[in-house]
Amino acid sequence: MSEVKISAEPRTEFGKGGARRTRRAGKVPAVLYGHGEKPKHIALPSREFAAAIRKGGANQLFAIDITDGTQVLALPKAIQRDPIRDTFEHVDLILVRRGEKVTVEVPVQLTGEAARDTLIVHDHDTLSVTADATKVPDHLEASIEGLEAGTQVTAADVELPSGVELAADSDLTVASVTAAPTAEQLEATLPEIEVATDEAEAEVGETTEGSEGADAAPAAEGDENAEARTEA
Repeated sequence: MSEVKISAEPRTEFGKGGARRTRRAGKVPAVLYGHGEKPKHIALPSREFAAAIRKGGANQLFAIDITDGTQVLALPKAIQRDPIRDTFEHVDLILVRRGEKVTVEVPVQLTGEAARDTLIVHDHDTLSVTADATKVPDHLEASIEGLEAGTQVTAADVELPSGVELAADSDLTVASVTAAPTAEQLEATLPEIEVATDEAEAEVGETTEGSEGADAAPAAEGDENAEARTEA
């Protein structure tokens, strides 16, 4: 994975208020740490950072040029997103050096097609691997081509690029191949689903009726009080 050059500036405001002002200015609050260095608070340009993550993934290597003259290499360690706005709230970045080995989680993609009438369960969609900080792969691949029901793909079956070593347990199940349910089996489950749905609707109806009854009493009492005050 090639590194992405990105500019940054030191942050002097901290806390929730400072972070909000940083985001309103079109920047992402971030912290740089590692190698025994004192954590450094910086702000990254939102658009450039988002574009790099979309293209290179969560393990994108950044060559950061800070306006105070500091130049560093860093990998994202933790990324906080706003799930509604789909924006980046905060980023933790860990300092790395060229030639340094790092252990990271890399996405696993399944390739090929399993045998007919099977279902694939992707048990683990990432794997922990160790690699040169400047050569972390953006994804790994595991083949499910022609696999029959009852077969499992383990971490040991995942293809690793040269220089990348498996850090996870080699017996870790990445994907499982199971038999697809037959039409008869699906039909057999329909009555159970219908019964569960009817029971849930009945419970909702009872709750609604109870709530309406509870609301009615205070309203009536309030009306009587109002009439009493009017008469007085």
